[in-house]
Amino acid sequence: MAVAFDEMNGPGGDLRPAYRELSRWLKETPPDALEYRRQEAELLFRRIGITFAVYGDAEAQERLIPFDVIPRIMSGKEWTVLEKGLKQRVRALNMFLRDIYHGRDILRANLIPDDLIFQNPVFRPEMNGQSVPHDVYVHIAGIDIVRIDADNFIVLEDNARTPSGVSYMLENREIMMRLFPDLFARHRVAPVERYPDELLSALRSVAPLSASAEPTVALMTPGVYNSAYYEHSFLADKLGIELVEGRDLIVKNDEVFMRTTEGLKRVDVIYRRVDDDFLDPLTFRPDSALGVPGLMSAYAAGNVTLANAVGTGIADDKAIYSYMPEIVKFYLGEEPILKNVPTWRCREPKDLSYVLDNLGDLVVKEVHGSGGYGMLIGPAATKATIEAFRDKLKREPEGFIAQPTLALSTCPTCTAAGLAPRHVDLRPFVLTGSKHVTIVPGGLTRVALKEGSLVVNSSQGGGTKDTWILDE
Repeated sequence: MAVAFDEMNGPGGDLRPAYRELSRWLKETPPDALEYRRQEAELLFRRIGITFAVYGDAEAQERLIPFDVIPRIMSGKEWTVLEKGLKQRVRALNMFLRDIYHGRDILRANLIPDDLIFQNPVFRPEMNGQSVPHDVYVHIAGIDIVRIDADNFIVLEDNARTPSGVSYMLENREIMMRLFPDLFARHRVAPVERYPDELLSALRSVAPLSASAEPTVALMTPGVYNSAYYEHSFLADKLGIELVEGRDLIVKNDEVFMRTTEGLKRVDVIYRRVDDDFLDPLTFRPDSALGVPGLMSAYAAGNVTLANAVGTGIADDKAIYSYMPEIVKFYLGEEPILKNVPTWRCREPKDLSYVLDNLGDLVVKEVHGSGGYGMLIGPAATKATIEAFRDKLKREPEGFIAQPTLALSTCPTCTAAGLAPRHVDLRPFVLTGSKHVTIVPGGLTRVALKEGSLVVNSSQGGGTKDTWILDE
Protein backbone atom coordinates (compact mmCIF):
# COMPACT_ATOMS: atom_id res chain seq x y z
CA MET A 1 0.00 0.00 0.00
CA ALA A 2 1.20 3.52 -0.82
CA VAL A 3 2.56 5.73 1.96
CA ALA A 4 -0.18 7.94 3.43
CA PHE A 5 -0.09 11.68 2.75
CA ASP A 6 0.68 13.58 5.97
CA GLU A 7 -1.57 16.68 5.99
CA MET A 8 0.67 18.52 8.46
CA ASN A 9 4.15 17.61 7.29
CA GLY A 10 3.66 16.95 3.59
CA PRO A 11 5.48 14.28 1.56
CA GLY A 12 9.03 15.48 2.22
CA GLY A 13 8.45 16.28 5.89
CA ASP A 14 8.13 20.01 5.06
CA LEU A 15 5.60 21.71 7.30
CA ARG A 16 2.59 22.65 5.13
CA PRO A 17 1.55 26.34 5.35
CA ALA A 18 -1.93 25.73 6.84
CA TYR A 19 -0.31 24.01 9.85
CA ARG A 20 2.45 26.55 10.58
CA GLU A 21 0.68 28.32 13.41
CA LEU A 22 -0.56 25.08 14.99
CA SER A 23 2.97 23.67 14.90
CA ARG A 24 4.30 26.76 16.68
CA TRP A 25 1.55 26.53 19.27
CA LEU A 26 2.21 22.82 19.88
CA LYS A 27 5.90 23.55 20.52
CA GLU A 28 4.91 26.15 23.15
CA THR A 29 2.29 23.97 24.86
CA PRO A 30 3.56 21.50 27.47
CA PRO A 31 2.24 17.93 26.88
CA ASP A 32 0.59 17.81 30.32
CA ALA A 33 -1.37 21.01 29.52
CA LEU A 34 -2.63 19.37 26.34
CA GLU A 35 -3.56 16.21 28.24
CA TYR A 36 -5.40 18.29 30.84
CA ARG A 37 -7.50 19.99 28.15
CA ARG A 38 -8.15 16.65 26.46
CA GLN A 39 -9.64 15.34 29.73
CA GLU A 40 -11.60 18.56 30.12
CA ALA A 41 -13.06 18.09 26.63
CA GLU A 42 -14.13 14.55 27.55
CA LEU A 43 -15.84 15.83 30.70
CA LEU A 44 -17.70 18.47 28.70
CA PHE A 45 -18.90 15.88 26.19
CA ARG A 46 -20.11 13.67 29.03
CA ARG A 47 -21.88 16.55 30.70
CA ILE A 48 -23.62 17.59 27.48
CA GLY A 49 -24.53 13.94 27.00
CA ILE A 50 -23.27 13.47 23.45
CA THR A 51 -23.45 9.74 23.19
CA PHE A 52 -24.57 7.26 20.60
CA ALA A 53 -25.65 3.64 20.89
CA VAL A 54 -24.19 0.73 18.98
CA TYR A 55 -26.81 -1.94 18.35
CA GLY A 56 -25.97 -5.39 19.62
CA ASP A 57 -23.34 -4.03 21.99
CA ALA A 58 -23.61 -5.01 25.66
CA GLU A 59 -22.71 -1.46 26.76
CA ALA A 60 -24.92 -0.06 24.01
CA GLN A 61 -26.59 2.52 26.21
CA GLU A 62 -23.72 4.91 26.75
CA ARG A 63 -20.84 5.32 24.37
CA LEU A 64 -18.93 8.55 23.98
CA ILE A 65 -17.46 9.19 20.55
CA PRO A 66 -13.81 9.95 21.35
CA PHE A 67 -12.91 13.54 20.50
CA ASP A 68 -9.40 14.54 19.46
CA VAL A 69 -8.38 18.07 20.44
CA ILE A 70 -5.88 18.65 17.61
CA PRO A 71 -7.85 20.34 14.80
CA ARG A 72 -7.58 19.29 11.18
CA ILE A 73 -6.69 22.37 9.14
CA MET A 74 -7.24 23.14 5.45
CA SER A 75 -6.49 26.24 3.44
CA GLY A 76 -9.31 28.30 1.97
CA LYS A 77 -7.99 27.48 -1.50
CA GLU A 78 -8.28 23.73 -0.90
CA TRP A 79 -11.81 24.20 0.42
CA THR A 80 -12.89 26.18 -2.66
CA VAL A 81 -12.10 23.24 -4.94
CA LEU A 82 -13.81 20.79 -2.61
CA GLU A 83 -16.90 22.98 -2.32
CA LYS A 84 -17.25 23.30 -6.10
CA GLY A 85 -16.91 19.53 -6.51
CA LEU A 86 -19.47 18.81 -3.79
CA LYS A 87 -22.05 21.20 -5.23
CA GLN A 88 -21.58 19.67 -8.67
CA ARG A 89 -22.00 16.15 -7.33
CA VAL A 90 -25.15 16.88 -5.33
CA ARG A 91 -26.75 18.72 -8.27
CA ALA A 92 -26.11 15.61 -10.39
CA LEU A 93 -27.52 13.31 -7.67
CA ASN A 94 -30.76 15.32 -7.54
CA MET A 95 -31.11 15.24 -11.33
CA PHE A 96 -30.41 11.51 -11.38
CA LEU A 97 -33.08 10.79 -8.74
CA ARG A 98 -35.66 12.89 -10.56
CA ASP A 99 -34.84 11.08 -13.81
CA ILE A 100 -35.10 7.51 -12.52
CA TYR A 101 -38.53 8.24 -11.01
CA HIS A 102 -39.70 10.06 -14.17
CA GLY A 103 -38.33 9.96 -17.73
CA ARG A 104 -35.46 7.48 -17.13
CA ASP A 105 -33.33 9.03 -19.85
CA ILE A 106 -30.17 7.59 -18.31
CA LEU A 107 -31.55 4.05 -18.64
CA ARG A 108 -32.61 4.67 -22.22
CA ALA A 109 -29.07 5.90 -22.93
CA ASN A 110 -27.87 2.50 -21.62
CA LEU A 111 -25.48 4.11 -19.14
CA ILE A 112 -26.77 2.11 -16.17
CA PRO A 113 -28.24 -1.42 -16.32
CA ASP A 114 -32.01 -1.42 -15.69
CA ASP A 115 -31.90 -4.20 -13.11
CA LEU A 116 -29.56 -2.12 -10.94
CA ILE A 117 -32.47 0.27 -10.46
CA PHE A 118 -35.60 -1.85 -10.67
CA GLN A 119 -34.36 -4.85 -8.67
CA ASN A 120 -32.83 -2.62 -6.05
CA PRO A 121 -34.47 -3.12 -2.64
CA VAL A 122 -34.30 0.66 -1.96
CA PHE A 123 -35.92 1.69 -5.26
CA ARG A 124 -39.43 2.96 -4.42
CA PRO A 125 -41.96 2.32 -7.20
CA GLU A 126 -44.40 4.47 -5.16
CA MET A 127 -42.33 7.50 -6.25
CA ASN A 128 -42.72 6.81 -9.98
CA GLY A 129 -44.09 9.92 -11.64
CA GLN A 130 -44.51 11.72 -8.35
CA SER A 131 -43.20 15.25 -8.36
CA VAL A 132 -41.41 16.61 -5.32
CA PRO A 133 -41.27 20.36 -4.54
CA HIS A 134 -38.62 22.18 -6.62
CA ASP A 135 -37.30 18.78 -7.82
CA VAL A 136 -35.12 18.53 -4.72
CA TYR A 137 -34.74 14.93 -3.54
CA VAL A 138 -31.63 15.19 -1.42
CA HIS A 139 -31.96 18.26 0.81
CA ILE A 140 -29.22 17.14 3.18
CA ALA A 141 -26.32 15.11 1.77
CA GLY A 142 -23.31 13.81 3.67
CA ILE A 143 -20.57 13.12 1.14
CA ASP A 144 -17.63 11.13 2.52
CA ILE A 145 -14.32 12.43 1.22
CA VAL A 146 -10.80 11.07 1.56
CA ARG A 147 -7.58 12.75 0.65
CA ILE A 148 -4.70 10.90 -0.98
CA ASP A 149 -2.19 13.67 -1.70
CA ALA A 150 -1.72 17.45 -1.73
CA ASP A 151 -4.09 17.96 -4.67
CA ASN A 152 -6.62 15.15 -4.73
CA PHE A 153 -9.79 14.66 -2.73
CA ILE A 154 -11.74 11.55 -3.64
CA VAL A 155 -15.35 10.68 -2.87
CA LEU A 156 -15.63 7.48 -0.84
CA GLU A 157 -19.42 7.34 -0.66
CA ASP A 158 -22.60 9.37 -0.95
CA ASN A 159 -25.07 9.48 1.94
CA ALA A 160 -28.36 10.63 0.50
CA ARG A 161 -30.90 9.09 2.90
CA THR A 162 -30.49 10.36 6.45
CA PRO A 163 -26.83 11.37 6.88
CA SER A 164 -25.86 11.83 10.53
CA GLY A 165 -22.98 13.44 12.39
CA VAL A 166 -23.64 17.15 11.95
CA SER A 167 -24.27 17.64 15.69
CA TYR A 168 -20.69 16.50 16.30
CA MET A 169 -19.39 19.05 13.79
CA LEU A 170 -21.18 21.80 15.73
CA GLU A 171 -20.35 20.56 19.24
CA ASN A 172 -16.69 19.93 18.35
CA ARG A 173 -16.36 23.56 17.29
CA GLU A 174 -18.06 24.86 20.42
CA ILE A 175 -15.80 22.85 22.69
CA MET A 176 -12.63 23.85 20.82
CA MET A 177 -13.58 27.54 21.12
CA ARG A 178 -14.16 27.11 24.82
CA LEU A 179 -10.98 25.16 25.57
CA PHE A 180 -8.50 26.66 23.08
CA PRO A 181 -9.29 30.37 22.72
CA ASP A 182 -5.56 31.09 22.41
CA LEU A 183 -5.20 28.73 19.44
CA PHE A 184 -8.31 30.22 17.79
CA ALA A 185 -6.92 33.73 18.21
CA ARG A 186 -3.97 32.77 15.99
CA HIS A 187 -6.13 31.61 13.07
CA ARG A 188 -8.96 32.98 10.99
CA VAL A 189 -11.25 29.97 11.05
CA ALA A 190 -14.36 30.04 8.84
CA PRO A 191 -17.48 29.66 11.05
CA VAL A 192 -19.77 26.61 11.06
CA GLU A 193 -22.30 28.03 13.54
CA ARG A 194 -24.67 29.14 10.82
CA TYR A 195 -25.47 25.55 9.81
CA PRO A 196 -28.80 25.41 11.72
CA ASP A 197 -29.96 28.69 10.08
CA GLU A 198 -28.90 27.47 6.63
CA LEU A 199 -30.68 24.16 7.20
CA LEU A 200 -33.90 25.81 8.37
CA SER A 201 -33.92 28.22 5.46
CA ALA A 202 -33.27 25.36 2.97
CA LEU A 203 -36.13 23.34 4.50
CA ARG A 204 -38.56 26.29 4.49
CA SER A 205 -37.66 27.08 0.88
CA VAL A 206 -38.96 23.68 -0.28
CA ALA A 207 -42.32 23.86 1.51
CA PRO A 208 -45.36 22.88 -0.59
CA LEU A 209 -47.14 25.68 -2.48
CA SER A 210 -50.15 25.28 -0.18
CA ALA A 211 -48.05 26.14 2.91
CA SER A 212 -48.45 29.41 4.77
CA ALA A 213 -45.92 32.25 4.36
CA GLU A 214 -44.11 30.94 7.45
CA PRO A 215 -44.01 27.19 6.78
CA THR A 216 -44.02 24.89 9.82
CA VAL A 217 -41.07 22.50 9.91
CA ALA A 218 -40.82 19.52 12.29
CA LEU A 219 -38.07 16.94 12.83
CA MET A 220 -39.36 13.38 12.92
CA THR A 221 -37.36 10.89 15.01
CA PRO A 222 -37.86 7.15 15.53
CA GLY A 223 -37.56 7.95 19.26
CA VAL A 224 -35.20 7.78 22.21
CA TYR A 225 -33.92 4.28 21.41
CA ASN A 226 -32.45 5.33 18.07
CA SER A 227 -28.64 5.50 18.04
CA ALA A 228 -28.70 9.08 16.70
CA TYR A 229 -31.45 10.36 19.03
CA TYR A 230 -29.07 12.83 20.67
CA GLU A 231 -28.54 14.45 17.28
CA HIS A 232 -32.27 14.60 16.53
CA SER A 233 -33.07 16.45 19.74
CA PHE A 234 -29.97 18.65 19.39
CA LEU A 235 -30.94 19.74 15.86
CA ALA A 236 -34.61 20.33 16.66
CA ASP A 237 -33.48 22.54 19.52
CA LYS A 238 -30.95 24.48 17.40
CA LEU A 239 -33.48 24.97 14.59
CA GLY A 240 -36.21 25.99 17.02
CA ILE A 241 -38.64 23.40 15.60
CA GLU A 242 -40.73 20.63 17.17
CA LEU A 243 -39.20 17.19 17.63
CA VAL A 244 -41.97 14.70 16.83
CA GLU A 245 -42.47 10.96 16.68
CA GLY A 246 -44.94 9.21 14.39
CA ARG A 247 -47.56 9.10 17.15
CA ASP A 248 -47.49 12.92 17.45
CA LEU A 249 -48.64 13.32 13.85
CA ILE A 250 -51.99 12.67 12.22
CA VAL A 251 -53.18 12.89 8.61
CA LYS A 252 -56.58 14.45 7.80
CA ASN A 253 -57.81 15.19 4.28
CA ASP A 254 -54.31 14.53 2.95
CA GLU A 255 -52.78 17.14 5.24
CA VAL A 256 -50.39 16.41 8.11
CA PHE A 257 -50.99 17.85 11.57
CA MET A 258 -49.12 17.61 14.83
CA ARG A 259 -50.84 17.37 18.15
CA THR A 260 -50.05 20.37 20.37
CA THR A 261 -51.43 21.63 23.68
CA GLU A 262 -53.47 24.16 21.66
CA GLY A 263 -54.89 21.51 19.35
CA LEU A 264 -53.83 20.37 15.87
CA LYS A 265 -51.28 22.40 13.91
CA ARG A 266 -50.49 21.81 10.24
CA VAL A 267 -46.96 20.67 9.39
CA ASP A 268 -45.56 21.65 5.98
CA VAL A 269 -42.05 20.19 5.98
CA ILE A 270 -40.85 17.08 7.80
CA TYR A 271 -37.11 16.66 8.26
CA ARG A 272 -37.39 12.94 8.79
CA ARG A 273 -34.74 10.78 10.43
CA VAL A 274 -36.90 7.67 9.95
CA ASP A 275 -36.14 5.24 7.10
CA ASP A 276 -38.55 4.85 4.17
CA ASP A 277 -39.67 1.40 5.35
CA PHE A 278 -41.12 2.74 8.59
CA LEU A 279 -42.64 6.03 7.39
CA ASP A 280 -46.18 4.95 6.65
CA PRO A 281 -47.64 1.55 7.66
CA LEU A 282 -50.31 1.89 4.94
CA THR A 283 -47.69 2.10 2.16
CA PHE A 284 -44.58 0.36 3.46
CA ARG A 285 -44.18 -1.99 6.42
CA PRO A 286 -47.61 -2.59 7.96
CA ASP A 287 -45.98 -3.48 11.30
CA SER A 288 -44.24 -0.10 11.66
CA ALA A 289 -45.16 1.65 14.89
CA LEU A 290 -42.80 4.55 14.08
CA GLY A 291 -44.68 5.93 11.09
CA VAL A 292 -47.79 7.95 10.34
CA PRO A 293 -50.71 6.20 8.60
CA GLY A 294 -51.58 8.18 5.46
CA LEU A 295 -48.35 10.18 5.34
CA MET A 296 -47.58 8.98 1.80
CA SER A 297 -51.00 10.06 0.51
CA ALA A 298 -50.46 13.56 1.96
CA TYR A 299 -47.04 13.49 0.29
CA ALA A 300 -48.50 12.35 -3.05
CA ALA A 301 -51.11 15.12 -2.80
CA GLY A 302 -48.27 17.63 -2.52
CA ASN A 303 -49.30 18.86 0.94
CA VAL A 304 -46.13 18.01 2.81
CA THR A 305 -42.44 17.98 1.90
CA LEU A 306 -40.30 15.13 3.20
CA ALA A 307 -36.60 15.81 3.55
CA ASN A 308 -34.92 13.81 2.28
CA ALA A 309 -37.43 12.60 -0.28
CA VAL A 310 -38.64 9.01 -0.27
CA GLY A 311 -36.58 6.76 -2.55
CA THR A 312 -33.24 8.56 -2.27
CA GLY A 313 -31.62 5.34 -0.99
CA ILE A 314 -30.87 4.40 -4.56
CA ALA A 315 -28.23 7.18 -4.64
CA ASP A 316 -26.55 5.66 -1.55
CA ASP A 317 -26.10 2.34 -3.28
CA LYS A 318 -22.41 1.54 -3.72
CA ALA A 319 -22.99 -0.06 -7.13
CA ILE A 320 -24.71 3.15 -8.33
CA TYR A 321 -21.80 5.09 -6.79
CA SER A 322 -19.49 3.41 -9.28
CA TYR A 323 -21.44 5.14 -12.09
CA MET A 324 -21.21 8.65 -10.59
CA PRO A 325 -18.60 9.93 -13.08
CA GLU A 326 -21.01 8.97 -15.93
CA ILE A 327 -23.98 10.43 -14.01
CA VAL A 328 -22.23 13.82 -13.59
CA LYS A 329 -21.31 13.94 -17.29
CA PHE A 330 -24.76 12.81 -18.43
CA TYR A 331 -26.80 15.41 -16.52
CA LEU A 332 -24.41 18.35 -16.32
CA GLY A 333 -22.25 17.84 -19.40
CA GLU A 334 -19.21 18.47 -17.18
CA GLU A 335 -16.20 16.47 -16.09
CA PRO A 336 -16.51 15.50 -12.40
CA ILE A 337 -14.38 17.80 -10.22
CA LEU A 338 -14.15 15.14 -7.51
CA LYS A 339 -13.04 11.69 -8.57
CA ASN A 340 -14.43 8.36 -7.40
CA VAL A 341 -12.36 5.56 -5.93
CA PRO A 342 -11.72 3.02 -8.74
CA THR A 343 -14.41 0.40 -8.21
CA TRP A 344 -14.89 -3.18 -9.39
CA ARG A 345 -18.52 -4.24 -9.67
CA CYS A 346 -18.64 -7.86 -8.55
CA ARG A 347 -21.89 -8.34 -10.51
CA GLU A 348 -19.74 -8.18 -13.68
CA PRO A 349 -17.96 -11.53 -14.32
CA LYS A 350 -14.69 -9.90 -15.45
CA ASP A 351 -14.56 -7.70 -12.33
CA LEU A 352 -15.52 -10.62 -10.09
CA SER A 353 -12.69 -12.80 -11.31
CA TYR A 354 -10.19 -9.95 -10.74
CA VAL A 355 -11.54 -9.41 -7.21
CA LEU A 356 -11.41 -13.12 -6.34
CA ASP A 357 -7.79 -13.26 -7.53
CA ASN A 358 -6.77 -10.20 -5.49
CA LEU A 359 -8.90 -10.41 -2.33
CA GLY A 360 -5.90 -10.00 -0.05
CA ASP A 361 -5.18 -6.51 -1.47
CA LEU A 362 -8.69 -5.07 -1.80
CA VAL A 363 -11.46 -3.56 0.29
CA VAL A 364 -14.77 -5.34 -0.39
CA LYS A 365 -18.05 -3.64 0.64
CA GLU A 366 -21.71 -4.60 0.61
CA VAL A 367 -23.60 -2.40 -1.85
CA HIS A 368 -26.14 -1.51 0.86
CA GLY A 369 -23.74 -1.62 3.79
CA SER A 370 -23.06 1.32 6.10
CA GLY A 371 -21.27 2.11 9.33
CA GLY A 372 -18.20 0.09 8.38
CA TYR A 373 -20.08 -3.20 8.87
CA GLY A 374 -19.93 -6.18 6.53
CA MET A 375 -16.74 -5.11 4.80
CA LEU A 376 -13.44 -6.86 4.17
CA ILE A 377 -10.16 -4.96 4.39
CA GLY A 378 -7.95 -7.48 2.58
CA PRO A 379 -4.49 -6.41 3.83
CA ALA A 380 -5.68 -6.51 7.47
CA ALA A 381 -7.80 -9.69 7.26
CA THR A 382 -6.96 -13.24 8.35
CA LYS A 383 -6.82 -16.07 5.82
CA ALA A 384 -10.05 -17.51 7.25
CA THR A 385 -11.92 -14.20 6.86
CA ILE A 386 -10.71 -13.85 3.27
CA GLU A 387 -11.89 -17.37 2.45
CA ALA A 388 -15.29 -16.74 4.07
CA PHE A 389 -15.63 -13.61 1.94
CA ARG A 390 -14.62 -15.55 -1.18
CA ASP A 391 -17.59 -17.90 -0.60
CA LYS A 392 -19.95 -14.95 -0.05
CA LEU A 393 -18.79 -13.30 -3.27
CA LYS A 394 -19.28 -16.48 -5.29
CA ARG A 395 -22.74 -16.96 -3.81
CA GLU A 396 -23.99 -13.40 -4.20
CA PRO A 397 -21.64 -11.32 -6.38
CA GLU A 398 -24.25 -8.62 -7.09
CA GLY A 399 -24.27 -7.71 -3.37
CA PHE A 400 -20.68 -6.40 -3.40
CA ILE A 401 -18.20 -3.96 -4.89
CA ALA A 402 -14.44 -3.89 -4.39
CA GLN A 403 -11.95 -1.05 -4.25
CA PRO A 404 -8.19 -0.70 -3.85
CA THR A 405 -7.00 -0.16 -0.27
CA LEU A 406 -6.52 3.60 -0.24
CA ALA A 407 -3.79 5.26 1.78
CA LEU A 408 -6.07 7.76 3.56
CA SER A 409 -4.24 10.94 4.56
CA THR A 410 -3.18 11.36 8.20
CA CYS A 411 -3.41 14.20 10.70
CA PRO A 412 -1.58 14.66 14.01
CA THR A 413 -3.67 13.13 16.80
CA CYS A 414 -3.31 12.87 20.59
CA THR A 415 -2.43 9.31 21.59
CA ALA A 416 -1.29 7.75 24.88
CA ALA A 417 2.29 8.00 23.58
CA GLY A 418 2.01 11.65 22.48
CA LEU A 419 1.17 13.16 19.09
CA ALA A 420 1.07 10.66 16.23
CA PRO A 421 -0.39 10.57 12.70
CA ARG A 422 -3.77 8.86 12.35
CA HIS A 423 -5.90 8.29 9.23
CA VAL A 424 -8.86 10.62 8.64
CA ASP A 425 -11.80 11.18 6.32
CA LEU A 426 -14.23 14.09 6.02
CA ARG A 427 -18.01 14.30 5.81
CA PRO A 428 -19.13 17.74 4.62
CA PHE A 429 -22.88 18.42 4.80
CA VAL A 430 -24.39 19.76 1.59
CA LEU A 431 -27.75 21.57 1.85
CA THR A 432 -30.01 21.99 -1.18
CA GLY A 433 -32.92 24.43 -1.04
CA SER A 434 -35.22 25.68 -3.79
CA LYS A 435 -32.77 28.32 -4.98
CA HIS A 436 -29.24 27.26 -4.11
CA VAL A 437 -26.85 24.71 -2.67
CA THR A 438 -24.87 25.70 0.45
CA ILE A 439 -22.13 24.02 2.47
CA VAL A 440 -20.77 25.34 5.73
CA PRO A 441 -16.96 25.36 5.50
CA GLY A 442 -15.62 22.13 6.95
CA GLY A 443 -17.63 19.15 8.05
CA LEU A 444 -17.10 16.22 10.34
CA THR A 445 -13.56 14.83 10.33
CA ARG A 446 -13.56 11.23 11.51
CA VAL A 447 -10.30 9.74 12.71
CA ALA A 448 -9.20 6.10 13.05
CA LEU A 449 -7.74 6.08 16.55
CA LYS A 450 -6.09 2.67 16.36
CA GLU A 451 -2.58 2.82 14.93
CA GLY A 452 -2.55 1.79 11.28
CA SER A 453 -6.36 1.38 11.19
CA LEU A 454 -8.25 2.72 8.16
CA VAL A 455 -11.72 2.35 9.71
CA VAL A 456 -12.92 5.75 10.91
CA ASN A 457 -16.56 4.86 11.71
CA SER A 458 -17.61 5.68 15.26
CA SER A 459 -19.40 2.32 15.43
CA GLN A 460 -15.98 0.72 14.90
CA GLY A 461 -14.08 2.75 17.50
CA GLY A 462 -13.23 5.84 15.44
CA GLY A 463 -13.22 9.37 16.87
CA THR A 464 -13.83 12.90 15.58
CA LYS A 465 -11.91 16.17 15.22
CA ASP A 466 -12.83 19.78 14.60
CA THR A 467 -12.20 20.78 10.96
CA TRP A 468 -10.78 24.26 10.41
CA ILE A 469 -11.03 25.95 7.02
CA LEU A 470 -8.81 29.01 7.04
CA ASP A 471 -10.53 32.20 5.94
CA GLU A 472 -7.94 33.63 3.57
